[in-house]
Amino acid sequence: MRSNPTGRQLRLGAELRKLRERAGLTSTEAGQLLGIKQNQVSNMEAGRMGVSPERLRLLACHYECADKALIDALAHMTSDRTRGWWEQYRELLPGSLLDLAELEHHAEALSDSTTAWIPGQLQIHDYAREIFRQAVTELAPPDIEHRLSFRIKRQTVLYRDNSVPYRAVIHEAALRMAVGGSAVMRRQLRHLLDMSERDDVTLRAITFEVGAYPGSGQSIYYVRGPVPQLDTVYLDQSHGLAFLDAEAQLHKYRNLFARLSAITLSPAKTRDLIHSIMQDL
Repeated sequence: MRSNPTGRQLRLGAELRKLRERAGLTSTEAGQLLGIKQNQVSNMEAGRMGVSPERLRLLACHYECADKALIDALAHMTSDRTRGWWEQYRELLPGSLLDLAELEHHAEALSDSTTAWIPGQLQIHDYAREIFRQAVTELAPPDIEHRLSFRIKRQTVLYRDNSVPYRAVIHEAALRMAVGGSAVMRRQLRHLLDMSERDDVTLRAITFEVGAYPGSGQSIYYVRGPVPQLDTVYLDQSHGLAFLDAEAQLHKYRNLFARLSAITLSPAKTRDLIHSIMQDL
């Protein structure tokens, strides 16, 4: 029995609960179909108990779920027992950050939208350190270094052999805000230009002239799963981190990123803008 299930384990359990509820069954009735106790079904749905791929497929059969792609994706989640690099930070950082790294590790694609700062996946060391130094809740120097090393390690999903496709929408304000001073910002912008040359990275800017736009004022991170039902939206807010996965929420943020595409600069014009800003520093 798990005392502290990971975000991925919690998500698997939540998806099992959704399937059962759509089938109109109680946890007691589901247990009877499987020949197990009701509390075992509840523990599986709470992520406290593991589920074998065979049992998951049996559950899907009893729940009359005909979505083969979803079933296959959930079965893969049950068989994957990866303990990634993020586990070494288990006692050092909030569990929600570890859950984010696990999400990114398994993601099919990543989409970012930021207004006030460069997205974490694209930050250089000195830029990221300054962001952590100015956090709403003041961090002790050791905590800053833990978060800094964690952020940089998260970026490995963009460099590994099977790199995750990544696209970022960055407001001009973030490109012009000299975080850490002109020298740091110049290196940060150079890093953006270098990353924009990668085949699996797409950068698009929103200029001041656009004015208010969908999602302005918040940082939005969309993590695409193997099937749309397993997508996740991550919101980084001053009062804490939030993970959203309800169908209506996912639909809302998919539409938001689609609307952003209509008002952003092209990748080529985004690079031109970054070059122009660098010359002003």
